[in-house]
Amino acid sequence: MLIRIVRMTFRPEERQNFLTLFDEKKEKIRHFPGCTHLELLEDYNDPNIFSTYSYWDSEADLNNYRHSDLFAEVWANTKSKFAAKPIAFSLKNYIKVD
Repeated sequence: MLIRIVRMTFRPEERQNFLTLFDEKKEKIRHFPGCTHLELLEDYNDPNIFSTYSYWDSEADLNNYRHSDLFAEVWANTKSKFAAKPIAFSLKNYIKVD
Protein backbone atom coordinates (compact mmCIF):
# COMPACT_ATOMS: atom_id res chain seq x y z
CA MET A 1 0.00 0.00 0.00
CA LEU A 2 1.14 3.54 -0.80
CA ILE A 3 0.06 6.58 1.21
CA ARG A 4 0.02 9.85 -0.70
CA ILE A 5 -0.04 13.25 0.99
CA VAL A 6 -0.36 16.49 -0.92
CA ARG A 7 -0.21 19.76 1.04
CA MET A 8 -1.71 22.77 -0.75
CA THR A 9 -1.86 26.43 0.23
CA PHE A 10 -4.66 28.42 -1.38
CA ARG A 11 -5.23 32.09 -1.90
CA PRO A 12 -7.93 33.12 0.61
CA GLU A 13 -10.35 34.14 -2.16
CA GLU A 14 -9.99 30.68 -3.76
CA ARG A 15 -10.54 28.59 -0.61
CA GLN A 16 -14.27 28.05 -1.16
CA ASN A 17 -13.79 27.44 -4.89
CA PHE A 18 -11.34 24.65 -4.07
CA LEU A 19 -13.73 23.13 -1.51
CA THR A 20 -16.53 23.17 -4.06
CA LEU A 21 -14.29 21.49 -6.64
CA PHE A 22 -13.15 18.85 -4.16
CA ASP A 23 -16.74 18.12 -3.15
CA GLU A 24 -17.70 17.65 -6.81
CA LYS A 25 -14.78 15.29 -7.59
CA LYS A 26 -14.11 13.42 -4.34
CA GLU A 27 -16.23 10.35 -5.17
CA LYS A 28 -14.63 9.96 -8.60
CA ILE A 29 -11.17 10.23 -7.09
CA ARG A 30 -11.98 7.85 -4.23
CA HIS A 31 -13.41 5.26 -6.62
CA PHE A 32 -10.60 5.50 -9.15
CA PRO A 33 -9.11 2.00 -9.54
CA GLY A 34 -6.56 1.41 -6.80
CA CYS A 35 -7.66 4.20 -4.46
CA THR A 36 -8.91 2.71 -1.19
CA HIS A 37 -9.10 5.80 1.03
CA LEU A 38 -9.36 9.57 0.60
CA GLU A 39 -9.44 12.37 3.15
CA LEU A 40 -9.22 16.14 2.95
CA LEU A 41 -7.51 17.62 6.00
CA GLU A 42 -7.51 21.28 7.00
CA ASP A 43 -4.48 22.79 8.70
CA TYR A 44 -5.16 23.34 12.38
CA ASN A 45 -3.96 26.97 12.37
CA ASP A 46 -4.39 28.14 8.78
CA PRO A 47 -7.77 27.67 7.07
CA ASN A 48 -6.18 28.20 3.64
CA ILE A 49 -3.94 25.13 3.87
CA PHE A 50 -5.35 21.69 3.05
CA SER A 51 -3.81 18.28 2.60
CA THR A 52 -5.18 15.29 0.78
CA TYR A 53 -4.42 11.95 2.38
CA SER A 54 -5.04 8.94 0.20
CA TYR A 55 -4.27 5.22 0.15
CA TRP A 56 -3.38 3.47 -3.09
CA ASP A 57 -2.96 -0.24 -3.69
CA SER A 58 0.30 0.42 -5.54
CA GLU A 59 2.49 3.10 -7.07
CA ALA A 60 1.25 1.95 -10.48
CA ASP A 61 -2.34 2.72 -9.42
CA LEU A 62 -1.34 6.20 -8.26
CA ASN A 63 0.54 6.79 -11.50
CA ASN A 64 -2.46 5.62 -13.53
CA TYR A 65 -4.55 8.24 -11.70
CA ARG A 66 -1.88 10.90 -12.21
CA HIS A 67 -1.97 10.22 -15.97
CA SER A 68 -5.77 10.14 -16.21
CA ASP A 69 -8.19 12.67 -17.67
CA LEU A 70 -9.75 12.99 -14.20
CA PHE A 71 -6.45 14.06 -12.65
CA ALA A 72 -5.71 16.45 -15.52
CA GLU A 73 -9.06 18.16 -15.00
CA VAL A 74 -8.85 18.30 -11.20
CA TRP A 75 -5.21 19.39 -11.08
CA ALA A 76 -5.62 22.14 -13.70
CA ASN A 77 -8.51 23.61 -11.71
CA THR A 78 -6.74 23.18 -8.37
CA LYS A 79 -3.30 24.58 -9.18
CA SER A 80 -4.78 27.82 -10.50
CA LYS A 81 -5.91 28.55 -6.94
CA PHE A 82 -2.55 28.09 -5.17
CA ALA A 83 -0.82 30.75 -3.10
CA ALA A 84 2.33 28.60 -2.80
CA LYS A 85 3.90 25.59 -4.46
CA PRO A 86 2.30 22.34 -3.26
CA ILE A 87 4.26 19.67 -1.42
CA ALA A 88 3.56 16.07 -2.39
CA PHE A 89 5.12 12.85 -1.17
CA SER A 90 4.46 9.14 -0.90
CA LEU A 91 4.89 6.96 2.18
CA LYS A 92 4.50 3.37 3.27
CA ASN A 93 3.54 2.02 6.68
CA TYR A 94 6.54 1.27 8.84
CA ILE A 95 5.08 0.84 12.32
CA LYS A 96 1.43 1.12 13.24
CA VAL A 97 0.33 1.22 16.87
CA ASP A 98 -3.40 1.08 17.63
